[in-house]
Amino acid sequence: MPSDETLERGDKEHRPSPIDVHVGARVRLRRTLLGMSQERLGEALGLTFQQVQKYERGVNRIGASRLFDLARVLDVPISFFFDDMPDAMGGSSAVTRRIAGFAETQDGFEDDTLHRRETLELVRAYYRVTDPSVRKRVFDLIKSLTPAD
Repeated sequence: MPSDETLERGDKEHRPSPIDVHVGARVRLRRTLLGMSQERLGEALGLTFQQVQKYERGVNRIGASRLFDLARVLDVPISFFFDDMPDAMGGSSAVTRRIAGFAETQDGFEDDTLHRRETLELVRAYYRVTDPSVRKRVFDLIKSLTPAD
């Protein structure tokens, strides 16, 4: 009969690492912002869309060379995939505090708004407006509809 430790270890082996999940979510975010399908990203990397799905869910870990390829195809620096990582996972503010010693802590931006489909579609539509003066007017209109700070 397996011990509790064996069961716990076996269960951990099947759970994706929080870091892999975060990196995968950042891949998905950038791919979606670009309006790119999983199939198209897979083709650019020489992968199936199922493999891209596994990367985006964090089920499969992304190796260094694959991360390099993703950064190139998605046109972002490699650090993009680690941006906004929670402190508990070793995010940049946790590292900064360890280095700086008594640095003041800042509240993180824990809003899910940037990850909503509606937001991504709005940003994509905004950048499809080719005339800069029209885009500026749309921007000003949206700002005028929001409550003043």
